[in-house]
Amino acid sequence: MGADREGGAGRRPWRAAAYTALGAVLLAGCASMPDSGDLRDVESTPRQDTGVRVFAMPPAEDANPGEIMQGFLEALTSDDPAYDTARKYLASDAARTWRPEQSATVLANGPSIETDCRAGNREAANSVTCVLTGARVATVDAEQAYQPATGTYRKKVHLTRDGKTGQWRIDELPDGVVMGKSDFQRNYTSVDKYYFASGTPLGAAAGEPVAVADPVFVRSKVDPMTQMVRSLLKGPSTWLRPVVRSSFPTGTALQKGVSGLAPDDQNRLTVPLNLKDSRIAESTCTEMATQLLFMLRNLAPTLESVDLRGTGGGQLCELTEERAESEAWHGSAKRPEYLYYVDGKHRLVRMPTASTGTGSVQVPGALGEGDRTLQSVAVSRDEHSVAAVDGDGTSLRVTSLALDGSLGDALVTSHGPTPADRLTTPSWDARGDLWVADRDPQDTGLYVVEHGADRAEKVTVPDLPGRIKDVRVAADGVRVALVVEKDGKQSLQIGRIEHGDRTGEAPSVVGLRSAAPDLEEVSAMTWAGDSRLLVVGQEQGGVQQMRYVQVDGATLDGPAPGALPGLKAIAASESERVPLVAYSDDGIVRLPSGAQWQKVDKDGTAPVYPG
Repeated sequence: MGADREGGAGRRPWRAAAYTALGAVLLAGCASMPDSGDLRDVESTPRQDTGVRVFAMPPAEDANPGEIMQGFLEALTSDDPAYDTARKYLASDAARTWRPEQSATVLANGPSIETDCRAGNREAANSVTCVLTGARVATVDAEQAYQPATGTYRKKVHLTRDGKTGQWRIDELPDGVVMGKSDFQRNYTSVDKYYFASGTPLGAAAGEPVAVADPVFVRSKVDPMTQMVRSLLKGPSTWLRPVVRSSFPTGTALQKGVSGLAPDDQNRLTVPLNLKDSRIAESTCTEMATQLLFMLRNLAPTLESVDLRGTGGGQLCELTEERAESEAWHGSAKRPEYLYYVDGKHRLVRMPTASTGTGSVQVPGALGEGDRTLQSVAVSRDEHSVAAVDGDGTSLRVTSLALDGSLGDALVTSHGPTPADRLTTPSWDARGDLWVADRDPQDTGLYVVEHGADRAEKVTVPDLPGRIKDVRVAADGVRVALVVEKDGKQSLQIGRIEHGDRTGEAPSVVGLRSAAPDLEEVSAMTWAGDSRLLVVGQEQGGVQQMRYVQVDGATLDGPAPGALPGLKAIAASESERVPLVAYSDDGIVRLPSGAQWQKVDKDGTAPVYPG
C-alpha cells in the first residue's frame, strides 16, 4: 500500500520482504502434553523474528497420543508450504484426504486438549479420541477472507495405533487448521486484492474504472506473491463479488508448475498465464496488469512494473507503476490538495495538505463568507463542490467551490427534536454521489444524492440492526461504513452498495457486517486507506481509544494515534501521505509524521479531507 501514513500506523516492515526467507528454526516454547490430569493449553508459539522461517519436527518414534497431538498442532503453525510435516502425524488415508487450505480457525490462545489422550482400558488400547477446545476469535475461509467469530471452538480428533508399526497416528480430524492468535499474526499477513467497481465508471476522468480493495489473509512466508496471484485470478470474495468485476477472463490461471514469483533486479515481475498470446485485447491486458500492480505492491513496495506472458512465451503486455495509476481511479493514490474545516468566524477555510504551517484561507463562494453557522461539511473528491449541514443539523445543501458559488436549495431536511437527532456529516464517493443519514428517531433513514441528480433518494438498508448515527462512504462507491446505535450501544458496520437495475432507482445497502466487534461505543470513524478505517470507541468497561481496523473486522498491527482529550471528530484520507486531523477540546489538531499532536486552530471545528 505504499508509504506509511504520516502520523498513522505504519505497515508492518516484513510485508515488503514477506517472500524472503532469512533462516530456519524449529518450533519451540509449546507446553508439554501431560500423560494425565486436567485440561491443558497447547500454548501459542512466542512471536518470532518475522524474517525467520519456522519448521516443525516430524513425530518421534513411539510417541504417545498426547505427543502426537502436540506435534501436529505445532506443525500447523510452521512455514511448511504443503503441511508435509503435519501430514506425517496422520494415518495414510487421513493424510490423503485432509484439506488444510479449507479454513483457518483463530483462537484467543492456543487450542486446549480436553482429554489426556491416553489409552485407558484394554478395549481402548488402540484407539483414543481427543477434543480440541478454545475461544474463537476469527475464521479465514477457503477464499482467504477473514471474518470475526465468537463462541467456543470444539472439535474431535481421533487417533489409532497402527497394527503393523505400533505407532499412534491421527485418522479422523476436521479439515482446515487451528491456531492461537499470536501464531496467526506470525504466520499470516493481510493483502489487498484489487478489482473494479461494476457499472458505469465515474472516476476523476470519464470512463476511468474505480479500483476496489478486497483484503485476504495469506501465509506470509510461504511464497506469498504466487499465493496472491492465484487468489486474484480466482476472483473476488463472495461478499464483494456482486459489486465488482475482474478483467481476467474466466478460467485464467498461472501456467502449470509456476511458483516462487518475485521481482527481478529491475523490480519487474514476470507473470506467465495460461492465455494465448493473441487472444487478449490491449485494453483488457492493461487492466489485468493494473490489478496485479496495485495488489503486489502490498508485498513489494519497490515493484515498478509487471510483464504478462502467454502460453507461447510471448508478451501479452507490460505495465509500469506510473501508468497503472493513470489507468484506474485508486483512492490511496489520490493525495488531496487541501484540508478543510470551519473556523471561529463560521467560515469554511482550507490549508494545503503539504503545508507545515498552520495558516488557512477562506474558500471561495458562499461558505467562505461566514454568514451562516455550519454543523458539518463534506468536500467532493475532485474538490469542486462542498456539501454543508447547517448549524442546527436541519438541512443539507450543496454549493460550488468557485467565486460565484451560491448555496442551493435543501436536498435533505430533518425534523429531529434536537441537533443530535438530525443530519449526520455528509460523505462523497468517487462517482460524485453524496450520502447522508437522518437520525430522527421517528423517521430515521439513509439518503443519497446521485451524481447529476437534483434530489435525494432514500436508500434501502434491509438488515439495519438499529438507528444510523454516522455514515462514511468509501471512495470506490461500493462500500459504506455506518455507526449504528442499538440498545444504547454504537457499533461499526460495513455494508455493500448495490445499485438498482432501473434508471433512477435508489441503491440499497446490503450484507452488513461488523468491522470492530469488540468496540461497543463507537463515537467517530473515518476511512484511512483502501480497506481500513480509523475508529474511535471503547471496549466494555474500557476507556476511549483510537484504533485502525479493516473492513473485514481484523485489527491491524502497529501503533495507534495517541489519545486526545474531548475528541469529537477525526479526519483522514485514503492516501497515507497526509496527516491525521482531529477536532478535540484543543480545537483543530493534526498529527505530523513522527511527531505529537499539533494545534492548528483552537476555535476550529468540523475538519474534513475530500470525501
